[in-house]
Amino acid sequence: MPARQLAIVERLIDALRTIWSSEPDPATRMQRAKAVLEHALADRDLMAHSRSWPFTTGQNLLLYEDPDFGFVLNATVRVPESRGLVHDHAHAWTLYGLLDGSERLERYARIDDGTRPGYAEIKLLSDTTLLPGMIDFVAPYEIHAERGGAGRSVALIVRSERLVGRTLQSGFDPEARTVRAISGPTQVPYELVEAE
Repeated sequence: MPARQLAIVERLIDALRTIWSSEPDPATRMQRAKAVLEHALADRDLMAHSRSWPFTTGQNLLLYEDPDFGFVLNATVRVPESRGLVHDHAHAWTLYGLLDGSERLERYARIDDGTRPGYAEIKLLSDTTLLPGMIDFVAPYEIHAERGGAGRSVALIVRSERLVGRTLQSGFDPEARTVRAISGPTQVPYELVEAE
């Protein structure tokens, strides 16, 4: 008998599919999806299950990609004190919800005019600590970076669409003042199933 998907994940996917089928506006979809993700992040069984998930340096766990609407459910598992690349998500929308541990979220603004190829000046706008249950709402082209906390951390992510292999994003180096096209983290299929 095949393993059964975690019930909270099934409910999350069903709720997201309902939102996508009834709401055409991407920003409104993501606002409605935020409440659904908040519910999943509060699930103690999901948090306990996440403690067995593998670290994802340079990768995202691909938990689900919707065949009809294209939205994606990802997860990241960060090693302590990891430093994510400063980047954007191109035209896609993202909800980045912390399930376990703590992380720092940095937000940036681009201050040059964007006319010099490969050159970008960005400045740090905020540096916020994310704790379990907190969600960062990332609109298209917003520049940001996630930083691992003192211990292992796990995030559950809802994306309006899959970018890797389809759309290039921007990666920034604030010190070198450079920007380059990146494909984003490798997507590693991963099933969230009930323990036997």
